[in-house]
Amino acid sequence: MNWKILDFEQLTARELYLILRARSAVFVVEQSHVHLDPDGRDETGTHVFAAEDMSRSMPVLAYARIHEGDAEDPEVVVDKILTSPLRRGDGTAHALIERVLAVAAERWPGRGVRLTAPVSLRGFYEAFGFRKTEGPFLEHGMPYIGLTRKSRQPREAAPSKVQFAGPGAYANTYELL
Repeated sequence: MNWKILDFEQLTARELYLILRARSAVFVVEQSHVHLDPDGRDETGTHVFAAEDMSRSMPVLAYARIHEGDAEDPEVVVDKILTSPLRRGDGTAHALIERVLAVAAERWPGRGVRLTAPVSLRGFYEAFGFRKTEGPFLEHGMPYIGLTRKSRQPREAAPSKVQFAGPGAYANTYELL
C-alpha cells in the first residue's frame, strides 16, 4: 500500500479521478447518498490516501480530506473519510486516521480536529482521543454525531501513554465508511 499526502495542485489528473471514483463508489453507490460529491472544497483541501496498483480501476483503498480552520472556526476539519470494502477491518482505517492526525498536527499545530461520523463509529474515533460534541443528527438518512479531538502537545513534550488497539481490533464491530 502506497500512502500519499497531497494538496490539490499536487494531485495528478489520474489520482483525482480515482479519488472521486472511490468517493462515489462508497458514498453515492454503497451508502445511497445522492449528492454532488465534487463539492467545490477539494481545491482547498489536503488529500490523504492509500492506493495499490494505480493501473487498476479501483486502486484507492483509504481516503480522507483535511481542511485548515479559519479565524472564526480554527479547528481542522476532516471529511470524506472512507475505506474500500476490501480493506475494512484490516487496520487500514486505523492507519488512515493516524496519518490524518499526524498531518493536522504538523501543518496546523495546536489546533483541534473535528469530523462527523456515523453513530456506530463513535468508539472507533474515541480510541484516537475524539469526543462527541454534537448530535446525533440525521445526515443522508443515517444518525451521525460530531466529534472533536482537542489539540495535543508535541510527543517530545508530552509522551503519550495511550495505546491503541492493534489492527483489526474493530473488525467485527465497526466499519469505517
